[in-house]
Amino acid sequence: MSLTTEQQDNFEDIEKQFAVKAVQHMTTYWSILEKVPGTKLRLTKIDDEIYEHFKKEFPDYDPKATINEDEMKSKAGKERWRNFINHYEKKVDDYNFGTLLRSNPAFEYGQDETIFGTTCHSDDDWKIADV
Repeated sequence: MSLTTEQQDNFEDIEKQFAVKAVQHMTTYWSILEKVPGTKLRLTKIDDEIYEHFKKEFPDYDPKATINEDEMKSKAGKERWRNFINHYEKKVDDYNFGTLLRSNPAFEYGQDETIFGTTCHSDDDWKIADV
């Protein structure tokens, strides 16, 4: 598929809008995490279902480890994540919305520790996809 210059500009505009909204969500989420322990936080009515499904689909995921961004952005990594989030298309609003992900939970959000991706949940335990 070949894109025109106008279509490419539109995609860039959409990506910028995604990024702005993702920063707003990250700021709100971080403010909430400063007040509510992550173990007590509920962002959807089906958080437990999502988490159990996540553990089943990604059994090797270690929430304390640094995400391998190359693996995550690989064709296989993107396909694996897409299959996971598509399960929530009719269950979670904005199930595939862009988000900022911390590549390592030991660090706060920063230029070198942040990945832009899609997720069906904003919890840092679920940070596996690139747009």
